Amino acid sequence: MPALRDYHILISHAWKYNDQYETVKGWLENAPDFRCTDYSVPITNPLDVTSKRELAEKLDNRIMLCSCVIILSGMYEAYSEWMNFEMETAKKYDKPIIGVKPWGQERIPLDVQANADVMVGWNSASVVQAVRDYALR
Repeated sequence: MPALRDYHILISHAWKYNDQYETVKGWLENAPDFRCTDYSVPITNPLDVTSKRELAEKLDNRIMLCSCVIILSGMYEAYSEWMNFEMETAKKYDKPIIGVKPWGQERIPLDVQANADVMVGWNSASVVQAVRDYALR
């Protein structure tokens, strides 16, 4: 059996909604025949920064290394400043953006729709398949 590809992923999220991040991370970590490295900034491992500029630089560096960026669109309204930054940075580096619609949410923010290469539903199979289909080699 050939070695599994290691997808480098950043999941854009807000610490206030850490449970949604953990759910998507778990889907990716537990998917069969799938391996990924998480470049996200979880609440359990914050970046050591002292300014917004420094945070932006460190996020930029992480996104530059990714093969795709996942946007959890349900958090967009409250955290659009950083999510916009992450989407703009992904576009700057031609990184695919996978938008994920939270369970039961019918309205998706226009900025997420406009920037996402694909929008998928809130389930593990859809997210994993989108990474396989859209992540850069």
